Amino acid sequence: MDLIIRRAAIQGSEGLHDIGIRGDRIDVLTPHLGERAPVELDAAGSLVTPSLVETHIHLDAVLTVGQPRHNRTGSLFEGIEIWGERIKTLTHEDVKQRATTALKWMLAHGVTHVRTHVDVCDPNLTALGALLEVREDVRDAITIQIVAFPQQGIYSFPDGEQLMIRALEMGADVVGGIPHYEWTREYGERDVRTVLRLAAEYDRPADLHCDETDDDQSRFLELVAAETVRLGLQGRVTASHTTAMHSYNNAYAYRLIRWIRKAGVHIITNPLDNSVLQGRFDNYPIRRGFTRVKELLANGINVCIGHDSIMDPWYPLGVGDPLQGCFVMVHYGQMSGRDELEMMLDLVTSRAAACFGADDYGLGAGKRADLVVFDAPTAVDAVRTMAARRWVISRGRVVAETQPARSTVRWNGRDEAVRFVL
Repeated sequence: MDLIIRRAAIQGSEGLHDIGIRGDRIDVLTPHLGERAPVELDAAGSLVTPSLVETHIHLDAVLTVGQPRHNRTGSLFEGIEIWGERIKTLTHEDVKQRATTALKWMLAHGVTHVRTHVDVCDPNLTALGALLEVREDVRDAITIQIVAFPQQGIYSFPDGEQLMIRALEMGADVVGGIPHYEWTREYGERDVRTVLRLAAEYDRPADLHCDETDDDQSRFLELVAAETVRLGLQGRVTASHTTAMHSYNNAYAYRLIRWIRKAGVHIITNPLDNSVLQGRFDNYPIRRGFTRVKELLANGINVCIGHDSIMDPWYPLGVGDPLQGCFVMVHYGQMSGRDELEMMLDLVTSRAAACFGADDYGLGAGKRADLVVFDAPTAVDAVRTMAARRWVISRGRVVAETQPARSTVRWNGRDEAVRFVL
C-alpha cells in the first residue's frame, strides 16, 4: 500500500474502516488492514467520502468583484452588464491568475472535479485560451471540464454560432447555451436547437443555462427535453438554474418534470447566487428563487448543487466551498427533514459526479482514489458545521490539508474545549 486512511467513518456503513490505496486507486476497504504504508492518516472516526464535484462555476469571472464597478442593485441583469464591460479588459494572465487562485481555494475544500463555464462572446476567445492552459496545468490534482458558454446569447451576439464552433474546435469539453437571455423567443429556440445539434455533431455533453428568470413564460426546458430525446442524447444534457420552474403553475410543472425524467436531463441548482438574484421584481412576499428540487428528486431526476460564482459581478461572496451551497439549500429549499439532510452531501458528491460523467468515481475497490476526510463524524454534521477538510486526496496523493479550528471557553474558572458535534 502507498497510503492508508485509518478508522474512517463511511456513510451508510456500520463501524469504522481502513482504506488502502495503491497508486491512484482504492485497493481495499476493511475494518482492519494489517498492512503498513509510507503515508498513514488517522481519521479517528471522521467521515470519509469521495471528493467533492463542482458542477457549475465561472472561472473566467471569479475574483472580479468591483471591477470595473460594484453591482449596486445586486441584480442578475446589472451583473451581466458589468461583466460585459469587464470582459473587454481580460488578458490571458489575468484569467489564469484568478482561476488558479480560485481552484486552490476549491481544492482546499475537497473539490477535485470542476465544470467551468467560460464566456465565448469574445472574438479573441481570451478567457477560453487561458482556461485551456489552466486545465492542463492542474490536471494532476483537479479534472476540469470547460463549457463553451455564450453569455450574451448565440444569436444576440455577432457571430455567436461561429464563436461556439471555434471554442469547440479549440478544445472546449461541453456545449453551453442561454436561451432565455436571447432577444426573442425565436432566438431562444434556435439557441437550444443549435446547442444540442452541436453536442450531437461534436460528441460532447451539453449544459445550458436555462430559464434563469422569474418569468413563468420562460419555458425553454421543455424544448431541451424534447430535443434531447429526438437526438438520442439522454443522460448527456444538463439544464442549469431552471429557476422559472418555481413560478410555473403546478399542472405545467408536473408535466414538465415527467418530460425531464424521460429525457434523462440533469438539473443543477445554484442556491448561493439564485437566493440573492431571484425575486428582484417582486413585492412582498418575495419568492425564494429555486427550481423544484424536492419534486425533481422525488421523481428520480438527478439534481446537484453548483457554486456558480466566487466574488464576481453576480455574487460578491464565496470561498469556493460547495458545502455553503448545501447549507443554503437546506434552508431555502426547506430540506430539513432527516432523510433530506442525510442525502444533502450527495448533491455535491455522487449526484454531481453523475452529471460530470466521472465514471471511475466512488468509494470502492478499483475506484480512483479521490477522497476527503472531514472534521465531522457524519454527513449531516459536515453540512451543519461546514466542517474543515482535514485531508484531501487526489489520485492517491494528499493534495491539501487543513488544521481544524479548536475553540475553548472559560467556564467556572477553567478553560474547557468545545467541539460543535455531539
